[in-house]
Amino acid sequence: MNAFSKAFVFLCGMLSCISGRAQNDTLYLSTTQIEHTFIQQNLQLIIEKLNIEKAEAAIVQAKLWPNPTLTIDQINLWTTGAQRGGEDEIIPPLFSSFGRNTEFSVSVEQLILMGGKRRKLIDMEKASKDIAVQYFEELLCQLKAELRINCAELAFAQKYAEVLKQQQGRLTALISNYREQVRQGNISQSQLLRLQAALLELQTELNETYKDINSKEKDLRILLNMARPVYIQMTDVPKKNPTPESLSPLQLMEEAAMLRPNIRRSALQSDYFKKSIRYEKSQRVPDISLHAVYDRAGGVVSNFFGFGISIDLPFFNRNQGAIKSAEIDFKQSITEATYLQIAVHNEVIQAFDNYRLAHNFSRQIADDFIHNLDEICESYTRNFINKHIGIVEFLDFFDSYKENKRAVLSAEKELIVSFEELQLSTGRELQ
Repeated sequence: MNAFSKAFVFLCGMLSCISGRAQNDTLYLSTTQIEHTFIQQNLQLIIEKLNIEKAEAAIVQAKLWPNPTLTIDQINLWTTGAQRGGEDEIIPPLFSSFGRNTEFSVSVEQLILMGGKRRKLIDMEKASKDIAVQYFEELLCQLKAELRINCAELAFAQKYAEVLKQQQGRLTALISNYREQVRQGNISQSQLLRLQAALLELQTELNETYKDINSKEKDLRILLNMARPVYIQMTDVPKKNPTPESLSPLQLMEEAAMLRPNIRRSALQSDYFKKSIRYEKSQRVPDISLHAVYDRAGGVVSNFFGFGISIDLPFFNRNQGAIKSAEIDFKQSITEATYLQIAVHNEVIQAFDNYRLAHNFSRQIADDFIHNLDEICESYTRNFINKHIGIVEFLDFFDSYKENKRAVLSAEKELIVSFEELQLSTGRELQ
């Protein structure tokens, strides 16, 4: 074995070690099983659910009345004889000897919200909770589409890796046979080198494919909240999606305008800012504070009970700036809703056109094309071994076979991806 052959064998061995995958920690999952785990365990969804609970807590808080304020004031802890004018007792005790010669006052204050502030704040918090729900629905749709697309891309990469491994096996067997033929002097060294170079290129592509698989599995493990290093093997059977002819782009646009979570969230935000305007206007109405006070020995009456009321006089601050800001927020939300409607309509059109192209291209591929391609590959390999065709013709077909396999698998993947993007743009499951 010459130096090139030794280096080639060593490099192929290294690449095989790099691209080899452990089978002990492999999970065989379908997209349906993955989605079930995703719904239960995805951390982003859990976080967004907690935001809904926070919004519900804000509603509870808005329903609460302001607490009363208790004030105990003007307490003298002791009095001297000089202060009492020589008298032993000028203020009788409250009971027993407690409170003798002690002055103090006690007051209770209760804030009364006027102008319907509390009710309007509750309405705002309820609208905020509805917005949080739509944020959750929007995130769920986006992550579900991301999950399914990731599954499709992972399945494509795994199937293509199998194609490359089959080709690797064919070339390895041929090289082993040709190495013996070179040793016997039946063929030239150059033909063996051509096969070894083709195998080296194939090993490199297989290694890059495994890197892509590792990346997709990493994304899936994050979505599924899996911390342990497990491999995921897709086991899906392709499902029957509706044909483009059975779908109406106009109907899809109308459904998207009603069902898309971001469209509904935009409408809820406009409603929230409308309620915000009413709330800010209610701030112009001054609140009332009611007082009740007991004063012991603080004036001409030894035990004084009194009541009072306080109210701001809205001469200068009538909350003008906050009202103006809320009105601007409302106008912005209306403009944003209009923009979003236009954007969603165009997203649906684009997604539908992409799905139609992918579906039509996939339909053009004959069902027996892959089977015939595999048979022809076996035939070419036998003819090359029997020297009925040359190495150039064999390697040309070898590359053509690999690219055709990749094209067919890519068409399957693009059909799934484009359909998921169409569902995402519409905001509902299309069956």
